[in-house]
Amino acid sequence: MVRPGLRARTPLAWLACALLVAAAAAGCDGQPGDAAPGPATTAPSSPSPTPSASTAPDRGPVTLGFVGDLHFEDDLAVLLRRRGPVLDRSTTAALRAPDLMIANLETTLTRRGRSETKEYNFRASARALDVLDDLGVDLVTLGNNHAIDYGRVGLRDTLAAVRQSPVPVIGIGEDEDAAFRARRFAIRGTTIAVLGASTKTDHTARFWAAGPGKPGIAVAVRPEGRLLTEVRRAAARADVVVVYLHWGLEYRSCPNHKQPDFVRALAAAGADVVVGSHAHVLQGQGWRGDTYVGYGLGNFLWYNQNSVDTGILELTVRHGEVVADSFRPARIQADGRPRLLRGPPRAAALTRWERLRGCAGLAARPSSR
Repeated sequence: MVRPGLRARTPLAWLACALLVAAAAAGCDGQPGDAAPGPATTAPSSPSPTPSASTAPDRGPVTLGFVGDLHFEDDLAVLLRRRGPVLDRSTTAALRAPDLMIANLETTLTRRGRSETKEYNFRASARALDVLDDLGVDLVTLGNNHAIDYGRVGLRDTLAAVRQSPVPVIGIGEDEDAAFRARRFAIRGTTIAVLGASTKTDHTARFWAAGPGKPGIAVAVRPEGRLLTEVRRAAARADVVVVYLHWGLEYRSCPNHKQPDFVRALAAAGADVVVGSHAHVLQGQGWRGDTYVGYGLGNFLWYNQNSVDTGILELTVRHGEVVADSFRPARIQADGRPRLLRGPPRAAALTRWERLRGCAGLAARPSSR
């Protein structure tokens, strides 16, 4: 995960450094290093400088990690009330291994409010963000259909939790600008921008889409508009652009007819990675050209047994390109918690994962290799 304590220089620091150079004809020692994510906020912040290939001190490989849907319902609610390990040691170590671990949190962060008129309503205390931080999650998206399950009061509490979160949060905000804003990280000379949004035309999208002066989630029901604008903006300033989408059909292992359209548009806008969840099952993964696509990450920390195949997706980035992928298969136990597979069950799960690429129309390698 992103290592703490090494932050990219702020623009003010670079200005001071430049003044010293002019006065003493001496260069500034050091370059932007690993940027540990600070507390998430929906207020505008000054962006960290983006190192170019010529100025970055280290362009070594960077690993990105992804898991699917998490919440703290039913049996999992106990994890918010007790101290100590949430997952077993090996699964926790696997979550902490990537330089940047990203997850989809499917819940409203509140104990108040009136439930929306929906089939399922999920909520948890703000401690959910602390638990994810302890597990090694570095970035959370709330751009999904359960982020606002408890009305205006629940949304207000969720935004307050986001402002105090130890983990940066994307996909939700005080207005449209904040909800679509990318979070940027600098890791070993590579800058990574991550955006989150929902493409679903559901209750949350109809009533709680963020707009000008209106809080809510980032909604992009078509592959156009604000989402593409922000992807282009991020691509102009970052080496790698990641888009985490809430999309697809539930319990379908193949993408629907709209998802490839999103992938094409996002790739053309500059997205290097497009991943998503919502289907609650694993879906196909691979490359479309040089853009890596993971259509469905399935459930991960989930209360029911409707779909128990899960895992951790890892991507290796080198010189701004995704050059390799790997998957750590796991199975969700009766208590809702995932456990990594070993031996023959692991091998069988990897075979199933590879076969999912068949109906996704994706390649096993990037086109440039």
